[in-house]
Amino acid sequence: MVDLLVTYMEMTEPPSGDGLLAPAQDAAVAREMLDVADYIGLYRAVGEPVQWDQRLRLPSEELERLLASPSTHVHVLRVDGEAAGLCEFTGVGQPVVELAHFGLVPAFQGRKLGPYLLYRSLRAVWSYAPEKIWLHTDTHDHPVAQSVYRRAGFKAYAQRMETFPD
Repeated sequence: MVDLLVTYMEMTEPPSGDGLLAPAQDAAVAREMLDVADYIGLYRAVGEPVQWDQRLRLPSEELERLLASPSTHVHVLRVDGEAAGLCEFTGVGQPVVELAHFGLVPAFQGRKLGPYLLYRSLRAVWSYAPEKIWLHTDTHDHPVAQSVYRRAGFKAYAQRMETFPD
């Protein structure tokens, strides 16, 4: 077991501004209906460096149901057609939406693609008029994760030490 400092953040209004321009001409964000194999491939590419395993522990049938649910939205960043990152929400269409997973494949980090992916995905989810979107981040996540979330409009509302399987 490992103890991690978990920070809970929320946003209660859509991100401000007219929009974030793509940092590269060949970058695009769209909601995609990924099959389990494609989702797991992208999830691993993004999440292995920061020790994501939540979706890997789900039975295949349960993950398939989750991905097929109308309230699960997976927004994929593609750069020149290659999957470069994902932004996954659960509870879309309900008053409270969770930003369950967000990140970039390491080869695409450091090019301002993360804020672009996050902004575009948040704008799409806010079109469903939730009351709030929340997330949690922990000490295993990327070192700049919290600052990216803050710039997008999230505010921390709780912090606590939690124990997770190692």
